[in-house]
Amino acid sequence: MKKILFAAFPAILLFSGWLIPADPLPIGASLPHPEVKMKDISGQEVSFSDARKKNGLLVMFSCNTCPYVIKNQTRTKEVCQFASTKDIGVVLLNSNEAQRTEDDSFDEMKAYAADQGYAWFYLVDKNSAMADAFGANRTPECFLFDKEGRLVYHGAIDDNAGDASAVSRKHLIEAMTEITSNKDVTVKKSRSVGCTIKRQ
Repeated sequence: MKKILFAAFPAILLFSGWLIPADPLPIGASLPHPEVKMKDISGQEVSFSDARKKNGLLVMFSCNTCPYVIKNQTRTKEVCQFASTKDIGVVLLNSNEAQRTEDDSFDEMKAYAADQGYAWFYLVDKNSAMADAFGANRTPECFLFDKEGRLVYHGAIDDNAGDASAVSRKHLIEAMTEITSNKDVTVKKSRSVGCTIKRQ
């Protein structure tokens, strides 16, 4: 009986609205679905290829509502602005499909981005499709791709999500500095700390 229940557990999760996320992209993997268009807060339809710049692309899974995202907005803006100085494109993705009619709606995304002064793409990840393709589970969670479109870093912005004053290493900024200096990325993976992505 126990064996039957255990075997049926994934199906129970699926039909109860919970999805088992895929493993995250491995380091060295290609940028998924580069030509798929997603709706930006500007109203434009934008793909990763559109956003990518000479030295690569930073994809960050984010939202309007996670306390970790809100607490870390200064750091988010710092890394996005730094990416721009390094000719690296930036895309923030809101994959919280289960909250799309609430605080993570398109209108709320526009208002939040305006309030934060976003100067980069903030896209709707419809049905959490890109979160599934990337194996992303948290907000904020970062994926950095080099100029060849290969994943070189996956994880957190830095080494202390809870306390900005206690950060000893800015993982993402270090990784962007290394790839634009034709160096290997020293720290390729770190643990993302934040809220779970709210899949439908």
